[in-house]
Amino acid sequence: MFEDVHQRPCGRPTKSGNPCRAQFSGPGFACKLHTTDHEKALVDAYRQGLETGRAQEREWRQRTEAAQVERLERQIRTLREELDAKNRRFEVDGDQAVTVDGYGYRWSGPGTLEVGDRVLLPENYVSALRHGPGPFPGTVTELGTTYTGTLSTIISRAPATPRQTG
Repeated sequence: MFEDVHQRPCGRPTKSGNPCRAQFSGPGFACKLHTTDHEKALVDAYRQGLETGRAQEREWRQRTEAAQVERLERQIRTLREELDAKNRRFEVDGDQAVTVDGYGYRWSGPGTLEVGDRVLLPENYVSALRHGPGPFPGTVTELGTTYTGTLSTIISRAPATPRQTG
């Protein structure tokens, strides 16, 4: 009664005693005219159980997919860290290699640079558009670099900026 969703005749006896020929589909026992209150309650309980089951399935699927995405993201982070460890250069031809605001540079000045140090970088075609001509400031964001191409050399440490009093 609950799996049949195709059109079928009611078949319950009418007032004249003949079988009802009204067609109905979906879960149920008879056409709306001949369905008892108990059968209506059973069909409603079936529909509610079906909706609850489908909602639970959606929730489980979302949890499963979220867990899978989280697992894949962890795996990607691990692989990136392994690749980074294999490819990261801390020294290039005797100079310290650092990452400044996401780009690789080399430092040949006195001492070593640390994360957070402010430096002056040489002008390039992008910096000329963004900052105007001449050197521009940057911040060391990582020690070493994974960039494999030719690295520009940092000009100097950036001069300390005077504190604003206000």
